[in-house]
Amino acid sequence: MQPKHLRVFLFGLAIAGMAVPWYFNLVYFQGGGSVAPGVYWRDAAANALTTGITVDVYLAAVAFSAWVASDRRLGAWRWAYVLACFGIGLAFALPLYLAQRLRGESTA
Repeated sequence: MQPKHLRVFLFGLAIAGMAVPWYFNLVYFQGGGSVAPGVYWRDAAANALTTGITVDVYLAAVAFSAWVASDRRLGAWRWAYVLACFGIGLAFALPLYLAQRLRGESTA
């Protein structure tokens, strides 16, 4: 896949990575969910499956954030990806970051 097409694909994934999880977040909040730590972590660890998914995503987010924090190519903007990762979601921040990394490689 050419870098230009890959960037478009990654931007599409970033949009989906923001829209789809946040749809479910809004459903959760409308159903009485909360970001209060006690309620949030109780719900995130409601059973073995949700605990596994939660731990998996948070570990991946920490690894992604460590990588981005050490990436000097994007300058101070790298911190925006770390904030987006924990403020919006990894499924949004990761493809957006990868698309930006490809920016200079779009020769097609």
